[in-house]
Amino acid sequence: MRFMTTPDHAAETPAESTGVAAQDWDRASADPQYRAAVVDLLGALAYGELAAFERLAEDAKLAPTLADKAALAKMASAEFHHFERLRDRLAAIGAEPTESMQPFVAALDGFHRQTAPSDWLEGLVKAYVGDSIASDFYREVAARLDRDTRALVLAVLDDTGHAGFAIEKVRAAIDADPRVGGRLALWARRLMGEALSQSQRVVAERDALSTMLVGGVADGFDLAEVGRMFSRITEAHTKRMAALGLAA
Repeated sequence: MRFMTTPDHAAETPAESTGVAAQDWDRASADPQYRAAVVDLLGALAYGELAAFERLAEDAKLAPTLADKAALAKMASAEFHHFERLRDRLAAIGAEPTESMQPFVAALDGFHRQTAPSDWLEGLVKAYVGDSIASDFYREVAARLDRDTRALVLAVLDDTGHAGFAIEKVRAAIDADPRVGGRLALWARRLMGEALSQSQRVVAERDALSTMLVGGVADGFDLAEVGRMFSRITEAHTKRMAALGLAA
């Protein structure tokens, strides 16, 4: 799920000195609503990482060279390691990992069905642009988590090397045939819309997560801040498009 670097603002922790963001897990999890929100968040992330592993393994089949295939296989391995860390953390805090992931299967699988790439380049753009939107969202939420959970979330969102790989391959393809750029730009816009819709759907369907975003559990978040958050995510998308050599 999470391959790309993220703008500096998303890694900031504006509430770190007060409230939940200043606490460790043992203290913060005394609030059952906060605990439920974290279980949901880790469940969503864990299934996203498992799906990312599966997709990278599938994308490797489309790779034009053996070197490209090996590179994607290495990235897939990193994503599975991220999944294992999240699975183990869920178990450590008393949550059943499979049950924690299950509520997010339909939304994530639906997103991937609707955005199945038709070729190698579309797969690269999806990983770079589409999955990065979800990564930005989770980084924004991470700023309001307890110290222990925040550290884990940020660690599993680390770039697995796909960012530079995707930029290099897509730019080279556009240089070789500029017409490719128009097709990929349209594809990336579609990914943006689908990814934002998916994020909003997941939040709307999970009471603990929605409460975290609008201020009940997560100190400082309010409805206006949620709007600003999605604006920042959109701005990051525009920057990624530019890095690929595509128009937003």
